[in-house]
Amino acid sequence: MISYREPDLTAHPPRSPRTRLGGFVHLPRLLDKARAFAAGKQGDYIYPCPLDLRLLGFVGISSDDLLEAVKTGKSDSEMLAWIHESMSPSRSPHEIQAWSEWLQGVAPGDAGRHANFSEQITQLAPDRMDIVTTFDRLELDDFVSFGGRG
Repeated sequence: MISYREPDLTAHPPRSPRTRLGGFVHLPRLLDKARAFAAGKQGDYIYPCPLDLRLLGFVGISSDDLLEAVKTGKSDSEMLAWIHESMSPSRSPHEIQAWSEWLQGVAPGDAGRHANFSEQITQLAPDRMDIVTTFDRLELDDFVSFGGRG
């Protein structure tokens, strides 16, 4: 059974980056990775990765501060409340939705990132034509890393 209280990311992936909490895309995945990192069970996952830093930058919270809040054992709902209390600047629901939609559609970026993205797709599922966003690649990597076939 998967425990999201103390995720073991050596045994299962974090939640999908598309999963939302309080309108924030990627936040549940970020919390899974931070909880696993705090417990020393992050496996190959990185906290904070560049995608984590984009979310943290949007809400104006440092990765160290979020990690300290996670270590107190707060639930997802309590972490969401803490984020809203700590957020600088404050963000409206409309801003959160717009930012989340933008992040969900983000592609690799510059030529170097595109090359890395292409290399990873070639390794994971070379015949797939539907892997175009960062979230697509993350979900594919999670699936293949835990026994799925791309």
